[in-house]
Amino acid sequence: MTVVLGAIADDFTGATDVAVAFRRGGLRTVLFFGVPPEGEVTPPHDAIVIALKSRAIPAAEAVSTSLRALRWLRNRKAEQIYFKYCSTFDSTPRGNIGPVLDALSQALSPARVLTTPSSPEHGRTQYQGHLFVGDALLAESPMHDHPTTPMTDSHLPRLLREQTTTPVALVTHDILRRGETAVREAIDSKSGYVLVDALTEEDLRLLGRIAADSPLVAGAAGLAAGLAAAHASMTPPLTDTSPPSGPAAVLSGSCSARTLEQVAVMKRLGRPAHRLDPVATPDPEALAAGALAWYDSLTEPGPLVYSSSSPADLRRTQQELGVSRAAAILEKATGLIAVGLVERGVRRLVAAGGETSGAVVTALDVRGGVIGTEAAPGVPWIHPVEDRRPALLLKSGNFGDPDLLATASGS
Repeated sequence: MTVVLGAIADDFTGATDVAVAFRRGGLRTVLFFGVPPEGEVTPPHDAIVIALKSRAIPAAEAVSTSLRALRWLRNRKAEQIYFKYCSTFDSTPRGNIGPVLDALSQALSPARVLTTPSSPEHGRTQYQGHLFVGDALLAESPMHDHPTTPMTDSHLPRLLREQTTTPVALVTHDILRRGETAVREAIDSKSGYVLVDALTEEDLRLLGRIAADSPLVAGAAGLAAGLAAAHASMTPPLTDTSPPSGPAAVLSGSCSARTLEQVAVMKRLGRPAHRLDPVATPDPEALAAGALAWYDSLTEPGPLVYSSSSPADLRRTQQELGVSRAAAILEKATGLIAVGLVERGVRRLVAAGGETSGAVVTALDVRGGVIGTEAAPGVPWIHPVEDRRPALLLKSGNFGDPDLLATASGS
């Protein structure tokens, strides 16, 4: 079976975002967590997304695992590779966007790589080379305080040049206003990595048509949707999948402003809520055992187990335990809690945050799944390929309306 599009995503929630962009564009899409074994049997598909946890690891490791994913996709005859990074360009001067782009480019030898993090549906737009989050420049948004990739600059060419020796060019929005021919000519005149402004979904569909024949494209879910639209006319129609049912629970570890709002809504609605405190209980097994004992005492449905906290509280936790130790405790505890919840009959599991989602998927040993209906834009239900696994909703920290966690885990 030919793979029209093969995507390599740098985190789990970002992978679900790009997978649903492909599906919404009309492509049957399968998502794998990690690089599958060579003999992996896949359901019928047009696109495959491989979710990695490579965003914040050392650059050399990110390159190595991304190249393994590339080899797997090329062995499946993937016609086009999409490197999916975050729509807020999460990275540092050490990477990992630049180093991974360099490695993929060396392997695929494209004449140039069209890229943009623009995703208007999620409030991310690129204009004059600057990235905006809603009405705010990236460096003036909550991403300025991100615990692992604080974004203190908004100018994308400058950010990318810090991470690579490959030339970085810019095509600004005034060129897009002149039409497709002018944009093609502008892009074709560049080499290396070509960042292109995009403000609307129509801009991204135009860029998708232009990039449809390129061996390598990079960006967020917005450009992925544009590519899917360009390819969808050549693929079979989708068959829909029903939303999942059964007992639900929410695990939240993201400290983004939107997730904190979603946690507050669940509490305000009277949902049972249990806070994980790694300072008070630094043993992850004891932390998980306490949460599961609390769950066993409940009579109300749709509970929330969370470690999400304000930036000030997060800093205090990290100062007390150290950044790495605090993250490791919560990741281990979250995985143990996920396993315990499934053993207790949970059939729908909502995870808020990239690290939380990764911990859940790893602990449950979910290899992959078919992309189903969306609970919110860019947040699909995933139906695992393995039996006896719960349906998963993996939510990127900043995604969804304030009531998303409550509605997704409702009856």
